Amino acid sequence: MSQIFSSIKEREEKLLLRSYSRYPLAIVQGKMSRLWDADGKEYVDLLAGIAVTALGHCHEEIAATLEQQAHKLWHVSNLFYQEEQLELAEVLLSTTHHDKVFFCNSGAEANEAAIKLARRYYKKVKQRDAYEIITLEGCFHGRTLGTLAATGRQTLSDGFEPLPEGFRQVPINDIKAMEAAITDKTCAVLLEVVQGEGGVIPLPGDYLKALEALCRKKDILLICDEVQAGFCRTGCFWAFQNYGLQPDIISTAKALANGLPMGAMMATSEVAKGFEAGSHATTFGGGALTSAVATQVVRIMLRDRLAERAAKLGQALIAKLRDLQQRLPGKIKDIRGLGLMLGIEIGENCPQVWQELIHRGFICSLSHNVTLRLLPALTIDEADLTNFVQTLADILASD
Repeated sequence: MSQIFSSIKEREEKLLLRSYSRYPLAIVQGKMSRLWDADGKEYVDLLAGIAVTALGHCHEEIAATLEQQAHKLWHVSNLFYQEEQLELAEVLLSTTHHDKVFFCNSGAEANEAAIKLARRYYKKVKQRDAYEIITLEGCFHGRTLGTLAATGRQTLSDGFEPLPEGFRQVPINDIKAMEAAITDKTCAVLLEVVQGEGGVIPLPGDYLKALEALCRKKDILLICDEVQAGFCRTGCFWAFQNYGLQPDIISTAKALANGLPMGAMMATSEVAKGFEAGSHATTFGGGALTSAVATQVVRIMLRDRLAERAAKLGQALIAKLRDLQQRLPGKIKDIRGLGLMLGIEIGENCPQVWQELIHRGFICSLSHNVTLRLLPALTIDEADLTNFVQTLADILASD
């Protein structure tokens, strides 16, 4: 531990509330898929701010858009019409079958908006006293009180009880359990097509299609949480598009503005009837500065066909990892994911492997102490992924 790092760590101990378990790094600079710490050491970034900087750090076109908008208009509140919001809405809605969008500041807020819209749609439009939302075990939908209740993890809600009521959970891939959980009080099912925080667990396609059919049969809404899996990461622009689903509502955030805080909730015209003036709002959501940046982000993703690139790179990376799994029996328990959203389950020695990867200049996420989670920028060089696999092979071979 260098003196520079120790100094930064000591300052934080004095100044910040303790709510994070930090990685043993103090990052001071980034460029595309490279990061540098306070001591000048260079790293390959395979985390991208937890799927946030999908175009890489300090992307030149994004920086230019930010600078241009910074000299035009930053914020005037949602009391005014703003063209920046409309331009973003048009390009964002062009990627999906949804018709209307609500802008906010984060994934948790997008999920809160989705929950509120689903409830209000049934209460006010369909005139049904239905408010319960069913989620899946292992999910993660945010850290507000409402989204903590939807997530249903005791480890995250400890000390915050009582949580809001109106949420039920069922096991993954059990359509009978889902059908049994639906009552006349149910208004929606909320799920992640790929559970990110849960350890990168893609839900089976047959199960997803059966679940969608069940929602239609029972006349309840299907909500897809695309906060982490959205924006080309899984090989389609949206993860639900891998399976031809038509969710009524989706939530998203993370990569939307490539690092500026922004989220969105999108809905069909029918379900959007659940909101009217005054029923939901936010001060900063859809501000001119973040909207202009987000518009450019989406345009670049579409122009550069980054969904197709993620699919191609992801397939190649999985092939290399499966080859490594065969060459080193017992070292890798499982390889999961879609596109450039991958989980490598190592097992009980995963924390040591993760630490050694950092030591050798590769940053990824440690999930539940057993899985390496990879969420690199969609623009990452394929050579960086190849070097990662070789480095992981060296570490596992010497373990």
